[in-house]
Amino acid sequence: MAPTILVAGATGNTGRSVVETLSKLLHASNTLAGHRVVALTRSLHSPAAQRLAALPGVQVLEQNWVDITADWLREHEVVRAFIASHLQPNQFAEESTFHLAALQAGVKYVVRISTTAANVRPDCKAYYARTHWAIEALLGSPEFRALQWTSLQPNGFTNFYLLPAAQLIKQYRETGKQDTLRLAASADAPVGVIDADDVGVFAAHLLAQEDPAVHNQAKYVLNGPEDITGEQIVKMVEQHIGTKVESVSYKDMSFVDGMAAVAPQESKSVILSIKHAAETAWEGKCTASTTSKEVLALAAPTRTAADGLKALLEG
Repeated sequence: MAPTILVAGATGNTGRSVVETLSKLLHASNTLAGHRVVALTRSLHSPAAQRLAALPGVQVLEQNWVDITADWLREHEVVRAFIASHLQPNQFAEESTFHLAALQAGVKYVVRISTTAANVRPDCKAYYARTHWAIEALLGSPEFRALQWTSLQPNGFTNFYLLPAAQLIKQYRETGKQDTLRLAASADAPVGVIDADDVGVFAAHLLAQEDPAVHNQAKYVLNGPEDITGEQIVKMVEQHIGTKVESVSYKDMSFVDGMAAVAPQESKSVILSIKHAAETAWEGKCTASTTSKEVLALAAPTRTAADGLKALLEG
């Protein structure tokens, strides 16, 4: 067996890009010579998992990361790892267990996905942002000193931000009719939304560093190359459908009601707190200008909102 870079959630929002980029870097980096990438998935038979399995230097395993132990990490010779956790209320319990196992197994470096930088604080109203703050506090404690880590704080993912726009365009093309365009964006606040693939590329470059110590305990803010407002999203939609958008609802977080309805086992008030998640964006705190300089130096994001909308329409 060879030294292993583990990618938990390899077929998820950011994991796929991490695996694809690491596969390329394996052959271009002396640091990764002799390493392999182990990509975790819940189903080896999914098309996404099969595509990753065909990449050079990549092995795909069917394994739920929440069940990983220190013994499992030692057995697979994991030396570095990437994790993009879920956002369920038990996130802290499960992700902290993963990090503890990594610490006990002697894993050298972990790159994790956090959330909107302005929300990662103990008093954020959205529960999952407090969870990310707590995870970062845990990793930054003296007890975890032996485990180097970097936390990535994307200010907003393009696919989430633009999904309602893509849905309206597809609906109009199929039926000639429009429902209300419900955007989490405000009309005029600029937000530097970032493509998930760009986040994965940056994470892979961190994992390929000869010595990640310079990035240890860093919290990097990630944005796309340009800002976009709600009004600009509406104009993009109109360009695609060739007519005016009839009805727009800005700052619309009504989708959270649906999330609460399908998770009756969870505290409704906790789930509904997600409605506060976009407030910092509406306040103008999530612009592209907040991107960390280290991100721009190592693997600057390139995909624009227009690129993201095109990908959603083709998907």
